[in-house]
Amino acid sequence: MKKKQWRGWGPGEQAEQHYLVQPRALAGGGDVRHVSEFLRASGWRDRSKTGGPLCMESPDRTVRVAYDPYSLPGGWTLHGRANRANGEWSAQLGSQTPVEILAGMTDALTRPCSAHAPNVWAPLLEQEWHARFEGQDYTATCPDGTAWMQYRQSPDGAAMWWSGAQDTQGNGWTATFTPNTPMHLVQAFSSELASPDPVMRPRGRVPMSAQIRTWSVSVKPSELSAWQQARITAARAAAWARNSAHSTRPSAAARPYTPAGGARTRR
Repeated sequence: MKKKQWRGWGPGEQAEQHYLVQPRALAGGGDVRHVSEFLRASGWRDRSKTGGPLCMESPDRTVRVAYDPYSLPGGWTLHGRANRANGEWSAQLGSQTPVEILAGMTDALTRPCSAHAPNVWAPLLEQEWHARFEGQDYTATCPDGTAWMQYRQSPDGAAMWWSGAQDTQGNGWTATFTPNTPMHLVQAFSSELASPDPVMRPRGRVPMSAQIRTWSVSVKPSELSAWQQARITAARAAAWARNSAHSTRPSAAARPYTPAGGARTRR
């Protein structure tokens, strides 16, 4: 997975059968390049070992995003080093977490924080999720009961965010976020989790679940490539804008000239 550039899903122009899947939380993992190529275009470094798990590192080396499909249970790990604003934090997400939902967090890692205070619950309540207290826990559940978001607190005071989705057959995924996880990242995740928009999966990659709805669509490889390229182009443009703003930022005001070996004198 290391240093491979995006070239679309394959050559040829024959339309291929895909499916729009809803709810998105039960659509299965999807293509990891939806996450990795956006990070790469945003200036992140690929730290993956040849033939090993995917590992992307932020330009300032404070955050790593990894995907390991080889170990059990496998899945995604996000890890952030402590800084002035937050303590060390991490997030663990199962391998069947849809990449579109995960990208809510990873895309947000490439952007400056909003000046507005994050509200994890707002995107869920806007989609009419049912929110309630369960003891010391606060939980929001989607209308069909297949997905949830919960703030959990154990008797010893330890707290964490817990989310996931599961159908009646037991298929699904879970995600946990430590309390220090920046709230704007958790909100970005909940926004994608709550989105009613379907996601696309190729034939043969649609989970067998009685609780999903699908619509068959014919898509050309060039269309898929163009959609992904538009996402990559947007990431590159944003990275260029950030770098340009940083390079043109005025430095500290120049100090008045003082002759060597002596103090300034007044006139």
